[in-house]
Amino acid sequence: MAVKLRLMRMGKKKQPTYRLVASDARSPRDGRFIEIVGTYDPRSEPSVVKIDNDKAVGWLRHGAQPTDTARKLLEISGAWGQFKGTAATP
Repeated sequence: MAVKLRLMRMGKKKQPTYRLVASDARSPRDGRFIEIVGTYDPRSEPSVVKIDNDKAVGWLRHGAQPTDTARKLLEISGAWGQFKGTAATP
């Protein structure tokens, strides 16, 4: 099974919030998912990105492929650098 890390749209009409989820690549965007990895709220100022880095890195190590937008959010949270081994660990 090919797993993707991607955004799942939530919220009311014209007021989106997103969940970063691990899901089967064949499932629809807002369909079935395996696990919630984090959330993203683009409407607040500044945007809020909350990602469980341990879960994200675990999925990446198991071969999950992030979408372009998900990868940018992972870079913001530091999970992508932690996965690649370039992030400074506190």
